[in-house]
Amino acid sequence: MYDFHNIALAPAESLLLNAAILSVIVFALLKAERRLDEGSGWIMLALLAVFAFAGRILFEPLPNIQPVTLIVLLAGIYLGSPRAFALAGVVALSTNVLVLGHGPWTLFQVIGWGAVGCSGALLADRLLIEGELQLNRVAALAFVSGFTFNLIVSSSILLKTDPAMLAPYLLNGLLYDLYHAVGNLVFAAWMATPIGDILLRHSIAPTSETVSELVTN
Repeated sequence: MYDFHNIALAPAESLLLNAAILSVIVFALLKAERRLDEGSGWIMLALLAVFAFAGRILFEPLPNIQPVTLIVLLAGIYLGSPRAFALAGVVALSTNVLVLGHGPWTLFQVIGWGAVGCSGALLADRLLIEGELQLNRVAALAFVSGFTFNLIVSSSILLKTDPAMLAPYLLNGLLYDLYHAVGNLVFAAWMATPIGDILLRHSIAPTSETVSELVTN
């Protein structure tokens, strides 16, 4: 048998391949979810974590583009802020420890994605109306969340540098922040509706009360 394992792909070819793999994972997630009972929130959360892990690793070659932000946002909308925060922690820790590199920034990534999930839970009544996901609103929030997440993560440099360096650091990273925000728009158009349909069966109808629950508990 010929060995094709050493074939080098062009960046565009690699992107298409990874997008195809992620699409297969979405399809598998849809099939797996149909076997779950309604209200299986924690099992659904585990499936989301696997999907987010795979998505972050597959899109790692692209600068600051990955589906985790959208997935955590949807988890906040449908499952509430506590579970969204748990998802943020699992995905950030597992991907960093196993593949991407672990350090103090991991904590800031957990906080950043957790904040995204909390915003989804807080605005759930406006983003999910009578069981229908308001895609335009979700996409807009996902776009803004790209900048919010990067602002929180970028603040990790304050652990080692002077606060005066933060503003230049943020300005220097604006292009990468834009990549993240635009990537979130693409992921929202691509997968927000199918993932939302899955999560609707296991939704706990999060409202602003679930945000206060996370804080008080």
